[in-house]
Amino acid sequence: MQREEKQLEASLDALLSQVADLKNSLGSFIYKLENEYDRLTWPSVLDSFALLSGQLNTLNKVLKHEKTPLFRNQVIIPLVLSPDRDEDLMRQTEGRVPVFSHEVVPDHLRTKPDPEVEEQEKQLTTDAARIGADAAQKQIQSLNKMCSNLLEKISKEERESESGGLRPNKQTFNPADTNALVAAVAFGKGLSNWRPSGSSGPGQPGQPGAATILAGASGLQQVQMAGAPSQQQPMLSGVQMAQAGQPDTFRERAG
Repeated sequence: MQREEKQLEASLDALLSQVADLKNSLGSFIYKLENEYDRLTWPSVLDSFALLSGQLNTLNKVLKHEKTPLFRNQVIIPLVLSPDRDEDLMRQTEGRVPVFSHEVVPDHLRTKPDPEVEEQEKQLTTDAARIGADAAQKQIQSLNKMCSNLLEKISKEERESESGGLRPNKQTFNPADTNALVAAVAFGKGLSNWRPSGSSGPGQPGQPGAATILAGASGLQQVQMAGAPSQQQPMLSGVQMAQAGQPDTFRERAG
């Protein structure tokens, strides 16, 4: 009997040590997520997950070791229940359980789930038992097919996005045509003196001719090309001429 008690104590000490390491790793990872998220990198997150996974595997090995007794066969009986604050309990639980009263004992010493959860688990087990082997196999194959199609679509999207990022953007305009159009609109470059038959000549009032328009365009060109302070006055006169928009003014400047 004394040997079994010593073995139980040694197993509990090893289990508590593994749980403490796991708790510290979880606390450190949560602290990084809450306070260092701005400089947290994905490789460091993967390292934290790998550390937690290794500690969980070690904990499972300790529980499955042949020298570890079955803890499920051990019974814990509360000897004293008190609504008063227990400082020793506070220290051992790191402030999570201040009292050991009738309210907290069912939650901390529970060995079975809640009745509602247990009932739902039984219902799920019953529903699973009703499904035959053939129907279950068909459902498994259908689910695997859906997962395979989804993974294929995701992989295709990733490949297309990667290839699209490497491929240079296709040019959708011709720079030469754009420059020619800007030069024609701004400076009248490339415009001809042709006008439709029956239109009024350059000397008729109210109908400015092509030569007048070209002369006005050349005047605008001189205004836009001017940039020195000594040419400020021609720029202002050119702007006023453009704002007036009267054929007589164009004709006077063309003359």
